[in-house]
Amino acid sequence: MADIFDVIADGTRRDILQLLRERGASGENGTSVSQIVSALGVSQPTVSKHLKVLREASLVSVREDGQHRYYSLSPAPLDAVDDWLFPFFAVGDEDGATSHALTESAVHAAEVVGRAAASAKHAVTSVFNKLPGR
Repeated sequence: MADIFDVIADGTRRDILQLLRERGASGENGTSVSQIVSALGVSQPTVSKHLKVLREASLVSVREDGQHRYYSLSPAPLDAVDDWLFPFFAVGDEDGATSHALTESAVHAAEVVGRAAASAKHAVTSVFNKLPGR
């Protein structure tokens, strides 16, 4: 599997992830390749190539419906990016010394709450999307 940083280094892949995030947040149950092509103005072969890389990195999931495939964001692999970036968000004091804005216990608590909230949102969204007439 490719390093997550290599995967998200490409601007087109970041655009696809952003689009899938926005559409998922608005209640969409997946986005087709043609919708991605239309929204981003990129060719279908290019979108398909990037979706393959994103699938291999587990950043997107695919749902097949007949001949159509619908893609959704799977943000869990981005936790590694979040964990790596966090130390760079430091606050400097008057003497130029840097310290983290949150204590270690506060960071841990925020991480636990954030992951629980994301997991609960995913579970509720999954159940909601399976309801009849949806």
